Amino acid sequence: MEDESEPMSAEESLALIARQSEQVRRELRFDPARLLFVWGVAWFVGWGLVYVATVGSVVPGWVGGLVVSVLFVAAIGYSAYYGTRRNRGIRGPSRTAGGMYGWSWCVGYLALVAINVKIGKLGLSEESTSLLWTGSCLLLTGVLYLAGGAIFQDRLQYGLGVWIILAAVAGVLVGYPANFLVLALGGGGGLLAAAVTYLVLARRGQRVRGRAV
Repeated sequence: MEDESEPMSAEESLALIARQSEQVRRELRFDPARLLFVWGVAWFVGWGLVYVATVGSVVPGWVGGLVVSVLFVAAIGYSAYYGTRRNRGIRGPSRTAGGMYGWSWCVGYLALVAINVKIGKLGLSEESTSLLWTGSCLLLTGVLYLAGGAIFQDRLQYGLGVWIILAAVAGVLVGYPANFLVLALGGGGGLLAAAVTYLVLARRGQRVRGRAV
């Protein structure tokens, strides 16, 4: 009985290699838009509800707090899952730099929480405590995006860092409770705008470098 299988031609072999290479590239490619969209929604919806609950009686205060907490836990979980999945199969300086940058977010925010909790025990008013937390969180987020933009040579991420820092200043200047609105529109809106920009660049075939958390 003759073997019906025939060896592939050179063209077929090259086509198979190209398809497999493209599949690997898609699996390993970091997509900043995904994480920016997830965090943008968490900030926009979560802090938006907190603002609505603070200025009116339509939404109870505990609902706003619960929603923003759930959204942030979900965003953290997805970020950890996506970062772990993306780093599979990657070796060398890129993996090291990405890992160190990712841990910088964790270390930075743990330190921020410890510092703010201690300061909050000094007898600050509700308004001052709110401005302390929102302003410092936005400032740290902006600085980390600046660092990410510099490390990965990503101008868009660097620009996002500048925008978030400006939002931190604006949030403190407008005072309580409008600072929550700045968090939602300036912070969440900025993240969503960056996600859309990354998608537009990707559709145009322009190279997107760097990562976002």
